[in-house]
Amino acid sequence: MKIWVNGTVVESAEALVSVLDHGFTVGDGVFETTKVVGGVPFALTRHLDRLVVSARGLGLPEPDLALVRHAIDDTLLENDTSSPQRLRLTYTGGSGPLGSDRGSAGPTLVVALAPLTAWPETAAVATVPWPRNERAATAGLKTTSYADNVVALAHAKADGATEAVFANTRGQLCEGTGSNVFVVLGDRLVTPPLSSGCLAGVTRALLVEWLDVEEADLPIGLLAEADEIFLTSATRDVQGVHRVDARDLPTERPVTRQAAKVFAARSAADLDP
Repeated sequence: MKIWVNGTVVESAEALVSVLDHGFTVGDGVFETTKVVGGVPFALTRHLDRLVVSARGLGLPEPDLALVRHAIDDTLLENDTSSPQRLRLTYTGGSGPLGSDRGSAGPTLVVALAPLTAWPETAAVATVPWPRNERAATAGLKTTSYADNVVALAHAKADGATEAVFANTRGQLCEGTGSNVFVVLGDRLVTPPLSSGCLAGVTRALLVEWLDVEEADLPIGLLAEADEIFLTSATRDVQGVHRVDARDLPTERPVTRQAAKVFAARSAADLDP
């Protein structure tokens, strides 16, 4: 794979940034991930819009989206995209001192690709004991500070699950480590509002537009009563949940299947909705 780093496309072994880069030393960076199908990144405009929002939220210089698009085009051109790929944009504060103060070197931009492995049709999820802080300075921003997610996902996998789900500090359902959560309660399809502290997922936003979805605060304990649960993200699209903690969910999942069907059809019809 070839990777775009600060203006140059190089082989992955040569794709280097400084060890003093604040994306490495303090997690002072933001990123976006989307799938590439047929050589085209899905919903790229929405992802770039969110990159700008995250950068503003961290106080980073606003990314030059024309440059970002140019970097993406160069990266796609230099790689084989005949099979589905995962596209990752990383934008950091650049090199700085060994502390929280930023330096003056300017930001770092990296565009990378990797083969996209298909997700299983369903997932097992585990709730974790650590909350998302919906009042944190970085709440709702897609930052490179992912240590909480790494710990939570490892905890879930130790319990035989494949995704971890957080409550927020108020005990309300928030999100997964890399996914948004939708819950079916009778005739209601519900997902937590952005005020819960969850990420404004692109797939989440599209389903809210395309389906009859209610945004509402839900106690995380309602996962034990839900008729169906499904996860969404840029690479998994719509993924059903067959188990939450020790509870097996019904296998029918009609709402989940309909959501997946609608998303597949609408996203295929418009690659940049």
